Amino acid sequence: MEYVIVLAVVVIFLVFKDRPVMMLKFEGGELIQSKGNIPNGFLIGCKDIAHKQPFSGKIKVYRNRFATKLVFSKTVPSKVKQRIHNVFPHNSTGKKRGRRA
Repeated sequence: MEYVIVLAVVVIFLVFKDRPVMMLKFEGGELIQSKGNIPNGFLIGCKDIAHKQPFSGKIKVYRNRFATKLVFSKTVPSKVKQRIHNVFPHNSTGKKRGRRA
């Protein structure tokens, strides 16, 4: 009986764990932490934006089967969010690029 409970807890943990593909953390306009495989152009663009308009916060990138989503912390200003969206390489869809059914 206790194995079923342990298995249920493990499954719930795996389903609800926050697993972004990429994560960037800025403080005062400086990149202090990054995780994941970040495209070089996107990283340079984010550093340049943070240098010109210093901000603090996190940027997380999630990918599912159909789309890539950018999630910002509440401390990132809306003008900075738009500039980062403009720098983000939307065409990096992976191995299915260019194929249509």
